[in-house]
Amino acid sequence: MTDLFLKVKVHQGQNLPFVIYSKPGSDEIIGLFQMNDHVYLAEHFTETGFIMAPFEGENYVLIPEEHAEIITEKFERPAVSEETEISGEYDDSAKQHFEELVEKGVAAIRSGYFKKVVLSRKEKVAGTSKDVEHLFPRLLANYPNAFKYCFYHPKVGMWMGATPEQLLKVKDYQMQTVALAGTQLYEGTENVHWEAKEIEEQHFVTEFILENLKNRVSEEIVSSPYTARAGNLLHIKTDIAAKLNDKESLKQVLEILHPTPAVCGLPKNLAKDFILENEGYDREFYSGFLGELNKNFSTGRSEHSDLYVNLRCMKIKKENIHLYIGCGVTKDSDPEKEFFETLNKSMTMKKILV
Repeated sequence: MTDLFLKVKVHQGQNLPFVIYSKPGSDEIIGLFQMNDHVYLAEHFTETGFIMAPFEGENYVLIPEEHAEIITEKFERPAVSEETEISGEYDDSAKQHFEELVEKGVAAIRSGYFKKVVLSRKEKVAGTSKDVEHLFPRLLANYPNAFKYCFYHPKVGMWMGATPEQLLKVKDYQMQTVALAGTQLYEGTENVHWEAKEIEEQHFVTEFILENLKNRVSEEIVSSPYTARAGNLLHIKTDIAAKLNDKESLKQVLEILHPTPAVCGLPKNLAKDFILENEGYDREFYSGFLGELNKNFSTGRSEHSDLYVNLRCMKIKKENIHLYIGCGVTKDSDPEKEFFETLNKSMTMKKILV
């Protein structure tokens, strides 16, 4: 057991908050180990530490740098274990419930209520390991190009995930974000065909970001859409870079971007209202955002923020593990296909639970 995972075990035993994480392509794990069990909140986004923000509400939980011990540890990427057959079984009632939800979303779109809505569901998995020392290295092995994390607070719970989606990166007024949508299974090649539904969905996301930031940025650089791989899934991605015009606060920029159309819909407020009224469960931190907030970690280098959308995640409880999965719904969505898309996405987390 390494020093970092030993620290994790001790902190869990003392019911103290911590987060460990590794950035895309990195060979380093960073850990922040809070020295008390207080719930700190980011209120002005001038704070420094690791932030965990929910889909809805303003309880932005923070592990502050000033109240944490920071440990970094290099690792050699663990070998990917032999492929284990993962059951594609599902609960018929869950399938029916989700398909009815999608049908309702499609009807609302066709009536002109909104253009797109992202609908999700929660799936319980029992009888698997909940040991961080076992699960986190499996994330490192299987998802090197994702942001991997394990976040624990005794008053919030334990969350773990591997998200492919950058929300925002800011340093010296230079910001970077991405527009990500569309999903299909990776089957040995990134040279794939995308249906009109996925292309349209990704276009909505890109246009939303550009339209809402246009009065606050200059020098925009927008890539052409391209296929990007995240684990066993492929997505359509557009990279967006720009320079902030003035000293707009980070909080204001995040209020524009979060929740993104990729996890909510368009128009954002109408889609969000539909989600809150119809999904039938609390997303909590699923489809929120997380990451480094104004990080300097006593290095003397300029502060920067590096934030990700909390996708491909799970909440680890004593009795079972809750997986959170969703899909974008447009006027042409087929309810049964959308359910099976969520089933495919659930394999991302199930893959590390075996």
